[in-house]
Amino acid sequence: MSAQKTVSLLFGVHAHQPVGNFPEVVDDAHERCYKPFLHVLYRYPEFRFAVHFSGWLLDYLYQKYPQDMRLLTKMVQRGQVEMFGGGDTEPVLAVIPHRDRVGQIIKLSDKLQAKMAVRPHGAWLTERVWEATVVPALSTAKIEYVTVDDYHFLCSGKRIEELNGYFTTEEDGHKLDLFPISEALRYRIPFSPAHEVVSFIDSLAHSEKKAAAVYFDDIEKFGIWPETYKWVYEQGWLENFIRGVLATPSITTQTYREYHAAEKTRGIVYLPTTSYIEMNEWTLPTTAAHTYADLVQTEKTAGHYQERKAFLRGGIWKNFFTRYPESNWMHKRMVDLSSRLHSLPKKKQTSAMFDQLYIAQANDAYWHGLFGGLYLPHLRRAVYGAIVRLEALLDHITPRATTLRMDMDSDGCDEIFLHNSALQAIVKLDGSASINELDAYLLGHNFGDTLRRQSEHYFRKITSNQAMQHGAAGIASAHDRIAFKHEISAQDLVADEHAQTLFRDVYQLDGKTIALHYSLLESTADGMVFRAELEGGSVWKRITLEGQRVCVTYGLNNALRGTMLTKIALAMPSCDGYAGRYIQHGHVLSGFGSVLELANAQGLTLDDQVLGGHLILTAGRPLSLHGMPYFTVSQSEAGFEKIMQAVMLTLPWSPQPGELEVTLTVNSGSPAS
Repeated sequence: MSAQKTVSLLFGVHAHQPVGNFPEVVDDAHERCYKPFLHVLYRYPEFRFAVHFSGWLLDYLYQKYPQDMRLLTKMVQRGQVEMFGGGDTEPVLAVIPHRDRVGQIIKLSDKLQAKMAVRPHGAWLTERVWEATVVPALSTAKIEYVTVDDYHFLCSGKRIEELNGYFTTEEDGHKLDLFPISEALRYRIPFSPAHEVVSFIDSLAHSEKKAAAVYFDDIEKFGIWPETYKWVYEQGWLENFIRGVLATPSITTQTYREYHAAEKTRGIVYLPTTSYIEMNEWTLPTTAAHTYADLVQTEKTAGHYQERKAFLRGGIWKNFFTRYPESNWMHKRMVDLSSRLHSLPKKKQTSAMFDQLYIAQANDAYWHGLFGGLYLPHLRRAVYGAIVRLEALLDHITPRATTLRMDMDSDGCDEIFLHNSALQAIVKLDGSASINELDAYLLGHNFGDTLRRQSEHYFRKITSNQAMQHGAAGIASAHDRIAFKHEISAQDLVADEHAQTLFRDVYQLDGKTIALHYSLLESTADGMVFRAELEGGSVWKRITLEGQRVCVTYGLNNALRGTMLTKIALAMPSCDGYAGRYIQHGHVLSGFGSVLELANAQGLTLDDQVLGGHLILTAGRPLSLHGMPYFTVSQSEAGFEKIMQAVMLTLPWSPQPGELEVTLTVNSGSPAS
């Protein structure tokens, strides 16, 4: 008589909100997803599953929704829920230093111990980004197993039918067990009808060994993704799924810890550096992404994709640093500050310093695909706020020289760091003599935090305006949706030729626009002096810091016939919201989202109530001024959208002999009326 076929469902969900996300967004996620999910599962104590909350989100929910968190704690205490650990602020472990990997993991484990009296045995890998270099840190932090995609295993040569248990890998003498997440389950849950998903899990039952059906994915699919709240809760998908699983004799639910303790490893495995399939496309440059997507489509059309997908690999997560110079710069600033912090004597290192460092390592602001928040100014602002605050703390303990020169981001072009106790101006020596980063330590803000327009792979979806297609049953995954949140023109998709910076100059003559190329003449503790040669004369430019003012002074050795245009891109947190406004002579002119035209202006105030501060722009002589919002186009699970990145101010001025000084003064609070 043959043995009963069985399958153990290892069901896990991952909950995360980016550090710096709007409270109303987190609250909405809780009401539409976290709360109803937990309340439904609470009614079925025999359904065992795993949960991962990133540390920042866990803190928020405990503070704002303690009753729901007590419900989760009760589920943990009765053995229904296994809590997974990971990096506290949800960093991509592979791109932060080893010492910070260990610190981040231990911090979240300590947090779970304090809040729920449990220490995690398993960990969630952010975006399932796998590099073997993370194994020692996970092992050192007492993590025994992690979940990665079955795709990772296929890329190592495994067959899909082998992936019904866990495997073991090792690196530098450290061991770690790996559970392969089923792509087939990821794509079905919760989008296919519940009975079809239960039937699929049942089909995985095995008579000779305790097979595992492994699922671990974003909880946001259960209520936040488009159409899912109605589908999962109002139409009962989740309850139907739970009841179907519990009513099927061949399916048992277990926590990962229970399965791991009862079953043996399926053997040694070594996985290549990769992430989930979609990420491998998103991280490629546009042309390469087109080629990759076309190749995938060709294989799908020919019916070969499933058997060949492991050999159609795209890029790796770190390619985001090569795709987006702004991401690379932010990352290298973070890594440099990590080195400064860890070089301090232990007695001078503080928890406040590590809090800021770990926030600066939160993954969301460093990348972009269907998700990822590089295009979202408030997420980058959270990272830069932590960078600026940490730098101020470190400077207080170990002061730096007022002027430093280095190639921070390894792009082959040096930068000059000029700073005092109030401000820091960083100028890349790329010939523009413009400010790439302007930090205000009092406000914890970088006014140079602007993202340039780049060509993106998904732009061809916009231009072709493909229609969204649903499957025959269920609802569409966000990966398959094509929707528009804003009207997007062809001009919105034109890529920039350079970064958007502060005090970038061009020269207009006889209908031609000429970019000035400045050479560095002098760099001292007081500032930097540059010179650009033009036909008929030359322009020199001096950048200095005076307390809370950045001063840019221009001079000419001869009169020029054309017009100089000085462009100042300012990252203002209010963007095109109601809290950002232009003020002149005590009168509000308009919001930052409007076009502004001024003639013969010598001063303008930019007040930003989200920032809690304001800027005062002054010029040494009356000038015309043009202000407008600067937008980029990105995609999200809700559709394509335009996002305001900066206020773009343009100052046209006649290049006559003599000096012209333009200053920006940074102040906290609201301007005096």
